[in-house]
Amino acid sequence: MAKSEMNPKVNWFFDKPTKWQNEYGKLRIIALDCGLTEDLKWGCPCYTLGDKNIVLIHGFKDYCAYLFFKGALMKDEHGILIQQTPNVQVPRQIRFTNLKEITKLAPTLKAYIKEAIELEKSGVKAELKKTSEYKMPEELETKLDENPALKKAFYALTPGRQRGYIYTISQAKLAKTREERVEKYTPKILMGKGVDD
Repeated sequence: MAKSEMNPKVNWFFDKPTKWQNEYGKLRIIALDCGLTEDLKWGCPCYTLGDKNIVLIHGFKDYCAYLFFKGALMKDEHGILIQQTPNVQVPRQIRFTNLKEITKLAPTLKAYIKEAIELEKSGVKAELKKTSEYKMPEELETKLDENPALKKAFYALTPGRQRGYIYTISQAKLAKTREERVEKYTPKILMGKGVDD
C-alpha cells in the first residue's frame, strides 16, 4: 500500500487544539499509510477509496474513534468494533482514550483498514432493516392517523428520513416530550425534509 498525501483542506481539524489532538494525528498517519484519499465529510476527516467512504476519524467527550462505514460486515478478529447505538445498522467504531493505545494497536488498525478496503472493492452491500421493522412511537403514529396530509408526507419521505424521525422521537423518555417532538417536526415533515435538513 502506497502512503497517501495529506489534504491541506483537512489540516485545520488536526491543527486546532483539542483533547484528542495527538490521537487524531496518529489516526491520520495510520489511515494515510493505507493509501486512502483524505477528505473532509460531516466536519471530520474521512478516508475514501474512489468515491466510497472507508473510515472516518471523530471524537467525543470520553473517547475518539475510527468509524468503519461497513464495520458490521467485517470479521473483527480482535473483538474491538463497537456498535454506537442499537439503531446504527452498519457502521462500527474502534474507540480510543489515549495515544499509547493507538500506537500499540497500529498494526491491527492497518489490518482492519485493509480489510475494509477489500470489502469495499468486493462490492458487498449490507442488508438494511426496513423502516417498517422499526417500532413507530405511539405519539407519531397517532398524529399520522389524525392528519392525512402529514401521513402522506411522512410516507413520501426517503426511508432514511423516516427512520430519522422515528429514532429522534422515540429517544425521548417521556410521552410529553415525544409529543412535543412530533409537533416540532410536523412542519419539516410536511415540507419533505429530514430531521437534520
